[in-house]
Amino acid sequence: MDKQAVREAVWDDLEERGVARFPYPPHGRIPNVAGADEACRRLTETAAWHAADTLKANPDAPQLSVRRAALRAGKVVYVAQPRLRDPKPFLRLDPDTIADVDAATTVSGIGKHGVPVGPDAVSHVDLVVSGSVAVTTDGTRVGKGEGYSDLEWGVLSELGAVDADTTVATTVHERQVVDESPSPLDPSAGLPDPDDHDVPLDLIVTPDRIIEVTRARDRPTGVDWDLLTDERLAEIPVLDARAPPNDNR
Repeated sequence: MDKQAVREAVWDDLEERGVARFPYPPHGRIPNVAGADEACRRLTETAAWHAADTLKANPDAPQLSVRRAALRAGKVVYVAQPRLRDPKPFLRLDPDTIADVDAATTVSGIGKHGVPVGPDAVSHVDLVVSGSVAVTTDGTRVGKGEGYSDLEWGVLSELGAVDADTTVATTVHERQVVDESPSPLDPSAGLPDPDDHDVPLDLIVTPDRIIEVTRARDRPTGVDWDLLTDERLAEIPVLDARAPPNDNR
């Protein structure tokens, strides 16, 4: 199965089994799922969570409780703006300046309460929490298919804001772990081989367990410029400003 077929199978399964939660339908997005709050609670029990002063989290509904828990624990949280469309594409949520954590961490509230910053103003990120559509226990992740999570990593890694010491985690439902049962896929099939720009996971947290991954492949250390067309660069100012000349890509 290619990645899109995996996504469709997982989205269909979550909807048909009543695992998906608002917003509906789960298709085309990082799906919100039953047990997301419990997965967050398990994440907060990990050593990586306790060691982290700064997080980067996705803005999607299943990680809402993660963003709230981080701010309440005194951690700075960075969230990327949709499609990296702003020249300052990251929003900084500072627990010292936010009075209403619940309001500041919703999808709409992040834009109102977060302070826009460029990637060069992002402090070192200790823990990245990514949303996922599907994962395997070896740390392979499939997102919703737009590639922005990997682009965010690439930009920040070129500036040293994320590196080999940064833990990458995701919170998902058990049915999103597709190389084990229960799963909507044949567990022996796994996922397609990851691309060079895909960022492997260190922690997979479900409502039932914590999967610690032994990192088997290197992380990308920058943006894969060869994959970006001039049209795509023009849509993302922070990349367009940093792109090498066309004949060097």
